[in-house]
Amino acid sequence: MSELPVYTRSQLALRNGQDKPEVWIAYKGLIYDVSRSRLWQNGKHYEHWAGQDLTHELPDAPHDEWVFVHFEPIGKLL
Repeated sequence: MSELPVYTRSQLALRNGQDKPEVWIAYKGLIYDVSRSRLWQNGKHYEHWAGQDLTHELPDAPHDEWVFVHFEPIGKLL
């Protein structure tokens, strides 16, 4: 895998499905583009919002980190 670009929290926050069309989330330092997921329409997935680091929210989810196998990391969170 080539070196992933690094993004700041501010850059991630803009990819919330509202300010820009991209829907990105971060988990354990990696950023994922979840724009193609029907579960992230308009940047919201149940009570979770895109454009954020969701590492600390995953324990409250009904699933585990295996959901990230469906998405390639597109960057690293600074």
